[in-house]
Amino acid sequence: MEIPVAFCLLLFLCAMSKTKRPLILVTNDDGIFAKGIRSLVEVMTELGEVVVVAPDKPQSGMGHAVTINGILRLNPVHLMDGVKAISCSGTPVDCVKLAIYKVLHRKPDLLVSGINHGANSSINVIYSGTMSAALEGAVEGIPSAGFSYLDHASDGDFETSKNVARIIAKNILTNSLAEGVCLNVNIPKCVSKDLQGIKICRQAKAFWKDDFDHRKDPGGKDYYWLTGEFQNSDKGEDTDEFALENNYVSVVPVHYDLTAYHALPQLQQWEFAL
Repeated sequence: MEIPVAFCLLLFLCAMSKTKRPLILVTNDDGIFAKGIRSLVEVMTELGEVVVVAPDKPQSGMGHAVTINGILRLNPVHLMDGVKAISCSGTPVDCVKLAIYKVLHRKPDLLVSGINHGANSSINVIYSGTMSAALEGAVEGIPSAGFSYLDHASDGDFETSKNVARIIAKNILTNSLAEGVCLNVNIPKCVSKDLQGIKICRQAKAFWKDDFDHRKDPGGKDYYWLTGEFQNSDKGEDTDEFALENNYVSVVPVHYDLTAYHALPQLQQWEFAL
């Protein structure tokens, strides 16, 4: 019996859709050669086709900065065998934008940022280049997550973090995320046997009490070095800070809509006579 060509084509397309691996974009803010991003790439290669576009130098604390008064350069680098990796002269958000519009052949199925060397919990999310990259992914309609490990050491042990990233990424690929939302994932510094689990949390109401250390350079000129103390007065047991203090991974859903909806009713009572 002759099989219709259209039916054969349908079977072929179904087979292709089942075998096509998810496209995963990986970036960070610590620089493309940081141990954290290498650890993240190792995990993501288990789950899909990985492309890395990350800063050519550390970009911590850059927030959602983009380059508008300078040029941007992309350069291929060797990160590990079988993985396309490109360094970018710009910020983490620059990396995401260039990856989407100039590097990738299609929109990625997942964007992951990190694994950051140090926490991005609570108020730190607004300063973080790691999380701004993930938020840019959400702006572009890409399911995204930022991963941070509470250890600033350049040679830290990322084995526990790798397992957490694997679990979260699998869930995102299976279940997706609400529109405009990305995940802020922070992992406590502990070995796997001491990890208590994963908690869905809210962002703690904490802040940095800033200070500036006044110093003099060898030429006798004044300069200032940012210092500060992290202060958390939020005693809630549903916060990211509480989870991390008790050896839980904290997962906070974050979105880019900064509207203070609770303030709208009050403002709507104001009189605006022009």
